[in-house]
Amino acid sequence: MQKRSFGRESQSFFVPQTEVLACLWVQGSIAMGEVKEKELFVNPYVIQMDKFAGSLKHLSETFLGLEKSRRTLTGEEIDEMFAAVSEKVCGGCERKSLCLGEGRDRTRQMVYEIMAAAEEYGAELNVELKRKLQKKCILAPRFLRETLEVFQAEKQKIVWSRKMVMNREGCAASMNAFADLVQHAARELDAGICMEEHLQKKVKNQLKRRGLKLLSSVFFMTKQGRYEVHLTVRAPKGQCVASKEAAEALSACLGRKMLLVKGECPVVTENYGTLVFMEGPGFQTIQGVAKIGKGCQKISGDTFAMTQLPGGKEGVVLSDGMGSGEHAFQESAMVVEMLEELLEAGFPPKTAVQMMNTALVAGREELCFSTVDMCIFDLYQGSCELMKAGASTTFIRSSAGVEKISSATLPVGVLQELEIQRTSRQLGDGDFVIMVTDGVLDALPVGNQEAMLSALIGGSNINNPGELAHYLLEQVLEMSGEVPADDMTVLAVGIWKV
Repeated sequence: MQKRSFGRESQSFFVPQTEVLACLWVQGSIAMGEVKEKELFVNPYVIQMDKFAGSLKHLSETFLGLEKSRRTLTGEEIDEMFAAVSEKVCGGCERKSLCLGEGRDRTRQMVYEIMAAAEEYGAELNVELKRKLQKKCILAPRFLRETLEVFQAEKQKIVWSRKMVMNREGCAASMNAFADLVQHAARELDAGICMEEHLQKKVKNQLKRRGLKLLSSVFFMTKQGRYEVHLTVRAPKGQCVASKEAAEALSACLGRKMLLVKGECPVVTENYGTLVFMEGPGFQTIQGVAKIGKGCQKISGDTFAMTQLPGGKEGVVLSDGMGSGEHAFQESAMVVEMLEELLEAGFPPKTAVQMMNTALVAGREELCFSTVDMCIFDLYQGSCELMKAGASTTFIRSSAGVEKISSATLPVGVLQELEIQRTSRQLGDGDFVIMVTDGVLDALPVGNQEAMLSALIGGSNINNPGELAHYLLEQVLEMSGEVPADDMTVLAVGIWKV
């Protein structure tokens, strides 16, 4: 959800108070389930969002309905190429009337055979075809050269046409995914807003006791049954009140532990501002990382990020750029930053990876790729979802042992149609998720790489994520006995009950 900063004119969050009451629970006239099922929209903002999503989908369908990709030349294009070669080569030839008159079909066939041979053998045609051409054409070298030049020019047009079609299809897929996201958000917003007059009065009185004046309040109920509350409040003139006072007031009214969302202002001033509160999760994570560059260089091509996401989730992303050093770092850093921005904006993880892949494939001619290893932790459920695109094996350490999760997918930036491996696991109190780049496994003896690292993880009783990451990296370096041949990163995440 969007945030409102302090110091603005007094306003409610996203929808005015009267519209909130009109949207749903107006004296029980429309039940939440009925709104979801029949898609009854009353809120004008939600209606507009749904129209916006519909327009995006229509634009996506228009893109997909345009010219399709093709790999071969049409008959008309071959005729045009034949005419172009004839005009350049045969204009002043004494045998023009013979070759382009009664022998026109044979000459055209010769052009076709040259193009077919060039496609198979390249510019160096087979000897038999060259001899055949020399027998039939007194200007054979020039005829061959012009035919090959025209053919290569047309072939380049097809390549660029295919590239344009691929980019258009990628953009269409991204627009469609974005439209689905907007449509889903609109429906969840319309069906998730809830308000009871009794609850609002109760909250208002609790805040008043703590020196806070309530202008408006909006309550959201997620499909998992958890509260998200937006309060527009201010402190008395010339005074400040800690935002945690509002959180305590909410907790008392709802009978649930409510926490101020990270990034919100910790202090309420005399100016109205909106604070966002979420129901407290049942789990927390702590992360630790250890890394070293190829040849002990300071710059590593591996990049990682850990970020808080909407809905009580946390995301961890690890990317290994192609090669090593500065260029690899720039590539992987770009991938991680793009993913982080999309995830924080609320995009579903799979959609975020696919949109980023489309941008990388469509935005450059050269092949340049990066792996994506992503883990999304649900701090309410105590679960995680792993997503891999060309990434190395991930290890999960629990009381039951060490589980290995591998992938055979390609990195992002290679193909327009990206395959993403998704794996979900329920975690327990004190479990660890260990993510590594391929440089770590490659440093171990071939054939036993995963088994050896798994044994190191399972044989360690270290419960500090940072210490565990450094221990594993040090052990791998010691076992290899060599200077790192590639960038190496170990990222350990532990999860505990609150």
